[in-house]
This record gives sequence, structure tokens and C-alpha cells, in this order.
Amino acid sequence: MRTKLSQFKFDLPDKLIAQYPSAERDESRLMVVDRKKGTIEHKIFKDVLQYFDDGDTFIFNNTKVFPARMYGKKEKTGAKIEVFLLRELNADAKLWDVLVDPARKIRVGNKLYFTDDKGNEILVAEVVDNTTSRGRTIRFFFDGNDEQFRAALKQLGSMPLPKYINRPPENLDFERYQTVYAKEIGAVAAPTAGLHFSRELLKRSEIKGIHLAEVTLHVGLGTFRNIDVEDLSKHKMDAEYYTIPENTAAVVNSSKENGKRVCAVGTTSMRTIESSVSATGMLKPSTGWTNLFIYAPYDFNIANSMITNFHLPKTSLIIMVAAFGGYELIMEAYEQAVKEKYRFFSYGDAMLII
Repeated sequence: MRTKLSQFKFDLPDKLIAQYPSAERDESRLMVVDRKKGTIEHKIFKDVLQYFDDGDTFIFNNTKVFPARMYGKKEKTGAKIEVFLLRELNADAKLWDVLVDPARKIRVGNKLYFTDDKGNEILVAEVVDNTTSRGRTIRFFFDGNDEQFRAALKQLGSMPLPKYINRPPENLDFERYQTVYAKEIGAVAAPTAGLHFSRELLKRSEIKGIHLAEVTLHVGLGTFRNIDVEDLSKHKMDAEYYTIPENTAAVVNSSKENGKRVCAVGTTSMRTIESSVSATGMLKPSTGWTNLFIYAPYDFNIANSMITNFHLPKTSLIIMVAAFGGYELIMEAYEQAVKEKYRFFSYGDAMLII
């Protein structure tokens, strides 16, 4: 039984953590891992359609990243404070759960001022609650309507690139740290497996008769939170909001019933579909919150293939991938990925597990 965190430790050179996306979305590298044959192949991502046919289904997470990282100044001292928007608690009251950095400088009652590049004050917020050591609840003060408020947040915010990307966000990130099919605003991190799909590749998929089904899971920072327990059964995931439409369930279940390939594009898609399974092992349409943490041994119900990026050591992401692909085979694949200098994490290369 593979339930120990230390089994997912491996040496990852910093230089393999991708700092920029590939020149073209569908031209990143693709490692193909075949569970039945125990083989590992090296391809280009646009080759992925070689493994799918008429009647198969891709399941995409259509969540859309919003510019969640903002910088304000603390009243009186003028200290620069990073504010990372996590989720909206109350739209009318403009209450948000946020992370603040440095947290030690922020107390309940403090006001934060947000200005544009010219120093014009755009927003003011007050800290109304401490939720965790780093987390706070803040209330924005704004006289305009909701649409104007959203525009102000967008003006002040930058794309929330992970800290592993050691550079400021650039203009290209507004396009490339977002899937081409992103629709539902609410994520603070991109569902990165989907970043490899270009519009041309999606069109080729449809021409080939592959179904493109969508779910929504608004990715929160909890997906990437460090696991600090050795016994994985004691780790608790943060809850994330998801939706599975009726038409998606119908398409997926049709592929399942016909013995076709059902491919979860990304760990977030996989967590979503595994959060809503009927007693007969079919996908159920539903909406709600999930804190599902998948680790071996685990019986997957819906997807029989998966596309994912290369993840960091000792994260919930590689633990799920190993549960799906088999521990020994996936760790061998990661060993090859390091040796062959695959690019890791959000802007990195991809893996297909069949």
C-alpha cells in the first residue's frame, strides 16, 4: 500500500522548471506511458491524436484564471503588501478571502490602498478578519457598480504565476497562462494540462470524431499546498467548487458504455469526475464542493486515460498521477523525464497515460 509521502521524493534540477511556455501550444514534448505494455515513448504533443479515435472523449476543465495577484500599500507606513485573491465570499459586501505577504505586518482593522501606475487611487480595502496565519478576509470599498469593480480588480491584478516561475508576469502570460477554451472565471491557477491544446488541435479532434466534454473546477491554491504529513491518509485538501453539466455526463457515459477511451485532461478534471460517481460507476451531473484527495490504492471509475504535466516532488498532483499510472511505472517515467530534460510544472511538457 503506497501511502507514504517520502516515496514521492525525487531530485529535480531547478533548471528543468519551465519559466516560459513553448513557442506553440501543441509543440511541447509529450511522454506517452502505456500501463498495459509498461512502455514509455517520446513524442510531440500534437501527436496525441494518434492515440484517440471516433467516439472517444476528452474531458476539459473550462475554468478561467483571473488576475488574482495585487499589490497595495498599508495605511500610515506605506509598506508594500502583496494581496492574493483566493475567493469571493460575498459579492454585495465585496468580501474576499485573500493571502497577504508579509502577513506579520497586517492586522484586523488595517486599511490597504491600491493605486494604478500613475499613483491614482483605484481601490481601498479593510482587513475584517484573520482566517489563518497568512490568510485574511478583506472588504473592498468601491462606489461603482459590479462591472466597474471587476474592471478595477482586473486593472490592478496580474496573472498569478506560481512562485516557481522566477520572473514577473509578462503580456504573453495573459494569453498563455490560460487555456484556449477557458470560460468560467474563478481559478487562481491554470489547469495546466489543457494549456497544450491549440484551437487547431481541438478542431482536428472534432474532425476525427472525438467528443470534447467540459467540466468546471475552480482551481485554488490548496491544490498546490505542501503536504506536511508522512501518512497520506491524514492529509486534507482544501475544498474547490465544481460543476458537471448533464450533457457532459451523457457524452462521457456514452463513451464508457461503448468501450471507448475517456481521457481526463489534467488532475483537476480527474478530481472533478471522481467526485461525482453513481452507484453503477457512471458519471453523475452535479454541482458542489470537493476536497477529494486521490492516492493509492484507489479505483478510478470514469477515465481510462489521462493527460497531465510533470509535477513537483511530494505534491498531491504526482501522488494522484502515480495512483492512476502505477507507482513504479510513473516513478520510472519521472526518472526518464529528468534524464531527457523534460520541462516541468505549469509551462512544462506533458504526459499521456493510457
